[in-house]
Amino acid sequence: MSPLPQDLNGITAGAARALKEIARQHGYPSAEAYLDDLDVRDQRTRQALDEARDAPLTAVHQTDLGTMYHGNALTYMQAQAEESHDLIMTSPPFGLVRKKEYGNAAATQYCDWFRPFAQEMHRILKDTGSLVIDIGGSWEKGLPTRSLYHFDLLIMLVREYGFHLCLEHFWYNPSKLPSPAEWVTVRRVRPKDAVNCVWWLSKTPYPKASNKRIVAPYSGSMEKLLANGYEGRRRPSGHDISPGFSQRQQGAIPSNLLAIANTESNSAYSTYCRTHELPIHPARFPAKLPEYFIRMLTDPGDKVFDPFSGSFLTGRVCEELGRYWAGTELEADYIEGGRSRFLSDAPDIIRPGINTYEVFAPCSLGDTDDIPLPQDGGKKRQKKAISSPDDIPCPTPAPTADSNAKEKENGL
Repeated sequence: MSPLPQDLNGITAGAARALKEIARQHGYPSAEAYLDDLDVRDQRTRQALDEARDAPLTAVHQTDLGTMYHGNALTYMQAQAEESHDLIMTSPPFGLVRKKEYGNAAATQYCDWFRPFAQEMHRILKDTGSLVIDIGGSWEKGLPTRSLYHFDLLIMLVREYGFHLCLEHFWYNPSKLPSPAEWVTVRRVRPKDAVNCVWWLSKTPYPKASNKRIVAPYSGSMEKLLANGYEGRRRPSGHDISPGFSQRQQGAIPSNLLAIANTESNSAYSTYCRTHELPIHPARFPAKLPEYFIRMLTDPGDKVFDPFSGSFLTGRVCEELGRYWAGTELEADYIEGGRSRFLSDAPDIIRPGINTYEVFAPCSLGDTDDIPLPQDGGKKRQKKAISSPDDIPCPTPAPTADSNAKEKENGL
């Protein structure tokens, strides 16, 4: 990052005008106020890095490919060489309104908390490397409206730290419970929140990547097209579809909507923790999520780092894919459970097989216009109690029998 000017003296008139416009866009009364705030943020970042530099960092478990660390990710990153990592794959503590035991910052303070991590992530990533952040949204306290903190984080990473947004992904969890209950199942004024944003960023516009690594099976309609052939022609949209469109490739190019049920509550890790009376980390993504990005963005032998390792699932996926890895976890309570992922009898978490989920189109149950809309937008709870099946919240479409069987078989 370039050093910021301390005031408007000594910079060109054009730069001063640009700075004033940026300050206005960010809601500051003047460019000077904006610079003062940036200086305070910079001091906080330096302070966080200084405090972490000499903090304890303990290697608690090692394999031929990687190391589990107990300690601050900032301590680890400051000890690493520049451009030494190929991928940072992580799910940081979310900026939730209700504070969790595992240390999440309040939504309004989230970007300030993340700045020192962003600075070091940018430094240790190779120019060909990627940063992937799985991050859930949050709701404004007591309101059926959403916080923008995860979008603020994305904008900060791009505008302040020079990252490029390669492609936003959305992880859809079919097995997620309806939440928040107050707005979804009680007042019935919002659909359930079942999607996390996953920001795929890089230091340059051209990180190494290949979607040939992550192809999916063809759909039934595409299989018919491949079998019967396709006559190339111009679509109504103006796109020309060439005859080559009907040539069979390795598979279908997946979209950036990742449908992966999170069944970690039934995993070998969870069973181990319950058996040994260890706390189970409450926010674990499924193995398929890091597998997708690790396969697409790294080669065997590349180095992957997870700064917020939790149960060290990213490290386990790297082990099975032949990538070098390192993971840090600040909370000591989760270390022993994470170590279980690397025991000699720990089952593999990457298994071949196709999992599919049936997702119904919205409004599939027909005309419902006779149901009145709450005129206050759900500001007050309805007094009517549940008295008939029609009043019970609609169940979430379940995974198909095939996917249930596969997940049970794989122990996921």
